[in-house]
Formats: sequence, C-alpha cells, structure tokens
Amino acid sequence: MKLKKKRTTEHSLFSNIFYLLGVMFKISPMLVIGEIVMHILCTLPGRLVPVVGLKFVIDEVSSDGDPKTIIMGISLIIGLLIFGDITNALFFELFVHRQREKLDLGLQSLLYKKAATLDLSKYDNPEYYADFILAVENSSDSIRYMLGMVKGYIEEIISFILIGSLVLTIDPGALVIVLVASFVFIPVGFYTGKLLNERREKITELHRVSDYFARVFYLQDYAGEIRTSGIYPLLRRRFSESADNVINTQRRYIKKLDKLFFLQESAIYVIGYTLVLTLYIGYKTIVTGDMSAGDFVATFNGAISIGGGILYLTVYSVRQFTERSKIIDKYRKFLKTTNKIVDGPHIAECGKPEIIKVKNISFSYEGNEKDSLDGVSFEIQPYEKVALVGYNGAGKTTLTNLLLRLYDVKDGSIEIGGRDIREETVESHRARFGAVFQDFQIFSASVGENVALSKVYDSERVWQALKSAGFDKPLPNGLETILLKEFDDEGLMLSGGEQQKIAIARAFYKKCPYVILDEPSANLDPVSEYELNHAMMENAKDKTVIFISHRLSTTRNADKIFMMENGKIIESGSHEELMASGGKYAEMFNLQAEKYTI
Repeated sequence: MKLKKKRTTEHSLFSNIFYLLGVMFKISPMLVIGEIVMHILCTLPGRLVPVVGLKFVIDEVSSDGDPKTIIMGISLIIGLLIFGDITNALFFELFVHRQREKLDLGLQSLLYKKAATLDLSKYDNPEYYADFILAVENSSDSIRYMLGMVKGYIEEIISFILIGSLVLTIDPGALVIVLVASFVFIPVGFYTGKLLNERREKITELHRVSDYFARVFYLQDYAGEIRTSGIYPLLRRRFSESADNVINTQRRYIKKLDKLFFLQESAIYVIGYTLVLTLYIGYKTIVTGDMSAGDFVATFNGAISIGGGILYLTVYSVRQFTERSKIIDKYRKFLKTTNKIVDGPHIAECGKPEIIKVKNISFSYEGNEKDSLDGVSFEIQPYEKVALVGYNGAGKTTLTNLLLRLYDVKDGSIEIGGRDIREETVESHRARFGAVFQDFQIFSASVGENVALSKVYDSERVWQALKSAGFDKPLPNGLETILLKEFDDEGLMLSGGEQQKIAIARAFYKKCPYVILDEPSANLDPVSEYELNHAMMENAKDKTVIFISHRLSTTRNADKIFMMENGKIIESGSHEELMASGGKYAEMFNLQAEKYTI
C-alpha cells in the first residue's frame, strides 16, 4: 500500500508546547503548577540518594564515623524517600485525579464547541476530517502525556545541574568522560529517534486501514449486511492483508532499530561508563588515592544518572515531544479554523413567513468540477407548501442546505423578506427553520427532549406535535420515557418509521415560520404517509413548508412543485398543471402509479 506524504507541522515544537501549557493553565492552573512542583519534589530525592546519600554513608563508614550520625543519615534518607512516596500518593488521590477529569472535560468542551459551529463543508474534506477525528480521539491523552514530558524535562535539567556539580567537585575528569561518552553518540540517538518516528507514522497510517475493518465488524450499522450479503470472506481477506502490511513494516524497522539500540547501549554504557569511566575512577581510588570509596560510588552512580539525563534531554524527549506535538498541532489548528459562513449584521425575526426569492444561484461541493446547482431561480410565497422532486443527484437536498445556510451559494443570492440571508446572523437565520433531514438522528434522551431538542419543554405542545406526526406508540413513562440504551438499560427502542415520526414531530413543535422536510415519509407505510401528509397540511397552515419526496403521491396537495434535473429546475407548477403538460414530472408520476395505488 502506498502511503501519502504527511503534511509538515506548521507550528514549531516549542510553540506547540507553550500553547499547550497555556491551554492547560487556563483550564486548571493548579494542576499544571502542582504536577510540575510535586513531581520534582517527589522524584528528585530518589535521583540524589544513590549519589549523595550513598557517598555520605560510605565515607562515614570508611572513616569510622559516629554510628549515631550514620544511623541518622540513613534514617533521613529513608524518611525522605517514604515522605516523597506518601506525598505523591496523597497528591494524586486527593487532587490530581479530580483535576485531570476537569482538564479532560475542558479540552473536550473546546473541541465540541468548535465542532458544533464548524462549516459543514469541512466535513467534505477527507484530509481535514481525518485530522479532526485524530485530534478528538487523541488530544486529551497527548496533552496529558505532554505535561508528563514537561515535568520529566524540568526534573532532568535540575538533576543534571545538581549531580553534575557534585561530580565536578569530586573530579572534573570524570565529568568530562561522562559528557564525551554521552554526546559522541547523540547523533546515533537522533537517528534512532528519527527511525522510531518514521515507523510510528507509517504504522499509524496502516492502522487506520485495519481500524476501518474493525469498525465494520463491530458496529451495528454493518451487522445485518455482513450476515446476509456474503461479504465477510472479502472483508476478512482485506483485514488480513492490512495486518500483514503492519507486521512487514514492523519487521523492516526492527532489524535496523535492534542494531542501533545495541550500538547505543553498548557504546555509551558498556564502553563509556562501565569500561572507561570505571577504569578511570578505579585508578583514582586505588592507585593514586585521590578518590574515596564514597567518591567512587557517587561518581559512578552520578555518571549513569547524568548519561541517562543527557540522552533524555537531547534524544528521547525530543522524539516524544515531536510525536505528540503533531497531535497538539492538529488540535490547535482545528480550534483556530475559521468559518466561511459568518454572521451578518442583522438579527432575523422569527415571525410570520415572508417571500423567499432564490436568484440565479449556483453551487458546487469542494473538489467537484461540475456545479450541483446551476442558475436556479424561483420564488416561494408566504404559507405555500412547495415540493422539490427529481431523481437522485438532481440537487434537491443541496438546495435545502443552501436555504439553511449550511453552505453558501457560489453565485447568485437567496433572499427572505427582501434581505439576503447572508446579512443575518447565522443563528437567527437558522432559528426561522424547522428541518427534518433525510439522515435524521434520534438522541439518547427522553421523548420530550428528543422532540423539543431541549431539556425544558412544553408537554402539551410535545404531545400535540407527536399526534400531528402520527406517533402513537405507548410510552411507559410518558414524555420522560428514555429512548435508546446508551445511558439507560430500559431505554425504549423504536422502529425506523417511529424514529422518523419523532423527527417530524420536531418540525411541528418548533415555533418557526418555515419548515424543511427532506424525505419526510421515506420510512412510513402508505397509511402513515397519507396521515402525515394530511397532518402536515392541516397543522402547518401558518408556515411555509418545503419538502423533498421521491414518492409523488405526497406532492399532489402541494401548492407548487419544482421538478429538478442536473442541478436545474426544468418544470414548475401545481400537480394538475404538470400532469397536463406531460413533461418529466408526469412521466415520473405515471411510472410510480403503475406500481402503487394512489
């Protein structure tokens, strides 16, 4: 499988780190400060004891020091270590867990708030959408991980300064050996880090393919199709191929990485520290007597600590920072995404219906060369019931999306009450519409909340809306009956038609002058369809209604019908007028009439 070249990160590593700390500090300043300070206070003693503590004990024992002093020193060392562990445990149990939940909630809230206002066109861009999903799924973990990296980095710097100073006072030559052994092999470490990053990126890309198959196998949406279509062997083979790609990619990198890790570990630790440094400080201790036994232990343990710290500061942390920075960069860019659909200066009134004028509009989706709508013009008078009909791909749903300003027209304009809808604020404009989409959703909430789309609702109006939509299923707990089982094991499950009636009831419930119904009877039986049409005409007398339907039996009572084809309106008029003209509408209607009794 050929992988696409990844885009480079626009923000620098340090820019992303400081941006991240700023976001975290805004949400929970005490968590950021507390974690850094407590980490240093609790872990630093453990780094210093093998160097300073052991040196003190060995020197005291070697010089026949006072036993009480030795015992007090050992007790102090143990006490510091125990105090650090207890303090750290209490800090996490009493403070960190709660604040991390607050941090996660704050980070996710920023994402969700942005996603709720994002232009719909962004979802049409596969690359952008993939980055968005990656940011949502990984940002919290990456941000917490980054905070841990920052804590570790600060700790290593402080440890390097303190332990390096101690080794320097004991013997500058020993410090030189440590630094040379560490820095000489930094290029190897960087190259290793580069390979690890490269491997991680390729494996992540390959995992996206296998993750797709995982979703297909476990999501309910695909369950029926997999069990009845016989596609399982094909999917299983494709999954095996993607898994083989992952394994083969891992194998190619592991061969190189094993050699590099062996070189790095053997060169730095075996040759640099175990051999060269040990011979040097052993000579200083045994032959010349310039070092005490305590100095020997302190220098050797200090060298190991300094060497590990240098590698962490220069190689390991940079690699990890770089990897996580890419996720932070996606999170950051997503939050800073600017919308093309922006507020106008005027707040639209949600009163009586006004004339809708569509003036020579054209529109094309991103990446499409051909316009989905091409020079469409029409007028809708207040209170009219208008049907949009045509074959799939004619532009019907696109037209309603433009009316709702989910997208903006490329050319031309849409006016309501004589004002271009782009002059209104987005929220006030959309508040004028009640819309039921073809791909409507039912939420895991009560029936009342699902109809009103709010926690607070007028029960009488909800019942009336359900009645108008033809919903008559018994509800065990009335409007408080919970739908779906995500949050309630006793949640009520509905058929496709019942769900559609709930969605249609939303349009009846909402106080608005315009209603858009995209395939309002797609999941309904003929009787329910007839009842819905009757209820719609009866209960929406005070509204302008625009509906899309492939079943032309629903269009007979429309005041006006627009027949669409290839992004244009090719016919318009009442049902009787279009049947009399004998055009495309009449042809489509007659084809359906042959199969259904109307």
